[in-house]
Amino acid sequence: MSDILETVLEELPKNKIESACFEGANIVLYTKDKEFFLQGETKIRQIVEKIKKRIELRASKELLLDKEEAKKFIEKAMPKEAEIQSILFDEHRSIVTVEAKKPGLAIGKKGELLKNIKENTFWIVKVVRSPAIQSKITDAIRHLLYVKSAYRKKFLNSLGKKIYKDWTLEKKDEWIRVSFLGGARQVGRSCILLQTPNSRILLDCGIDIASETEKFPYLNVPEFNLEEIDAIIVTHAHLDHSGLLPYLYKLGYRGPCYMTAPTRDISALLALDYIGVSYKKAIAPIYKTSDIQTAVKHSIALEYNEVTDITSDVRLTFYNAGHTLGSAMVHLNIGNGLHNLLYTGDFKFVRTRVLEKASFKFPRLESLIIESTYGSRYDVLPTRKEAENAFIEAVKKIIERKGKVLVPVLGVGRAQEVMMIVDRAIKEKKIPDVPVYVDGLVWDVTAIHTAYPEFLSPYLREMIFQDKNPFASEIFRRVGSPSEREEVITGKPCIILATSGMLVGGASLEYFRELADNKRNGIIFVSYQAQGSLGRKVQEGLKEVTLQGREGEEKVPINLEVITINGLTGHATRPELISFVNSLNPMPKRIAVVHGEVSKAIDLASTLHKLFKRETNIPRNLETLRLH
Repeated sequence: MSDILETVLEELPKNKIESACFEGANIVLYTKDKEFFLQGETKIRQIVEKIKKRIELRASKELLLDKEEAKKFIEKAMPKEAEIQSILFDEHRSIVTVEAKKPGLAIGKKGELLKNIKENTFWIVKVVRSPAIQSKITDAIRHLLYVKSAYRKKFLNSLGKKIYKDWTLEKKDEWIRVSFLGGARQVGRSCILLQTPNSRILLDCGIDIASETEKFPYLNVPEFNLEEIDAIIVTHAHLDHSGLLPYLYKLGYRGPCYMTAPTRDISALLALDYIGVSYKKAIAPIYKTSDIQTAVKHSIALEYNEVTDITSDVRLTFYNAGHTLGSAMVHLNIGNGLHNLLYTGDFKFVRTRVLEKASFKFPRLESLIIESTYGSRYDVLPTRKEAENAFIEAVKKIIERKGKVLVPVLGVGRAQEVMMIVDRAIKEKKIPDVPVYVDGLVWDVTAIHTAYPEFLSPYLREMIFQDKNPFASEIFRRVGSPSEREEVITGKPCIILATSGMLVGGASLEYFRELADNKRNGIIFVSYQAQGSLGRKVQEGLKEVTLQGREGEEKVPINLEVITINGLTGHATRPELISFVNSLNPMPKRIAVVHGEVSKAIDLASTLHKLFKRETNIPRNLETLRLH
């Protein structure tokens, strides 16, 4: 058995490396030899090719140019057109982070500016994009990670030691099983436990916000022991997949949570909002702001298609899921090629105005866990074009009769999609030019979209790069206070985009209370309404509801027009689900169907079995499947 750091150091010239450590699965070498720092990359690449692990070479503190002098050099080296917003030095890791409005100009052609700074200051420069719309949560997270850089360095080093413990040891008694702790035969509280002889990994840990009796995953079962969990993987930020993550850190978990950077930022924002909603309902929140900060401190953000070891026998790769900004399919290579599992999470298999469609090509694939939100044979929804036209016609009709349009939206995904549709429709004069009010989390989440344009569709990304950001259109007006909300309610005809999308809390519920009794008004549902939610009840014809008003509970008659536009969903429809499986390369041998109401999950599983002659399972919560 050999230590991986020793193996790396044996390949390098003696006395060139001062220290070696881990940053998660990455190996970091520090040198105080100027010549080797500037010219040693060729040798490093040779070692990377040999051991198939990521290695980074950095300068020791003794080599680094003084921070003030380095800052002056960077400011002089980078063009003013890059619009640098901040320069932060992480001396614990010999890295300087430059936030710029135009990062391409800060990097230079083929990275020439970064190379120049490295050669003259010995700092490694990381350039990040400054949001076109200021995002307080993204700023706060970047600041937190900067302030806690010393802690992060120790945490990531200890994680690397754990990952590479016994890295050359031959594995015996290999087996793989998955236990479904939530989200099986239901939509909500997604949570799957993957176990091998060496690893315990949690895939998502969400909350069913529409349920009162089955809100949380089953964590009080023998196979779940928080002290044994090696890693948590979060597919995307929606609360039914990420909402319970801070609670696990409250209980004492201190391991890593893997997700994309947008998912990290948005899930933190949604968790903060969840605390706020709990207080508004006079319910003690299950976790605190400090628990969210702890989760962020232990987060590891990965790019799409970036391969990384997360335990001694599991390797993770994220692929685009097309569901929300930064949403990811989880591909796990288990046991050094023993078995390959794809967990789709929520995904979309057509291009939308905001995102590209989900990936479907993978290196290897034996087992698939797939969502079935719209898996029924009756879930053949309109095309995107038909759905957009229906939405535009519905809005036009309500506005023309002097009514207000309430669109309850999921703050992540549907909101931004609807914003793009409305922006285009008003500019093309397909609907009247009325105010479009954005309330709740929508504005904050939209700001995060502008911080990570690389995760958006090529068209939208290019618009943002060219300073033609449609999210910053003058059409949209932010509502930021109760008095502004009152002005919207008493004002002229308008369009209101507000969270939550299921009328279970948030700004949309307040607007609904005030607008519901007027026949001129209309409510347009554009996203999935979970069983038990007020949105589902209104969809199904509820005529009166008791809501908390300004002077206590009040009965509210529901007279406004209720319209449902199904084709704008961020989930794969039944044809998309079937097309996705048909397109998979390679085709899996086994398919497990989750994240769908019972009838929909069973219907999809039966269809996939008949079409593709693959073993299909419709697991129940608390059921365990052995994959190998």
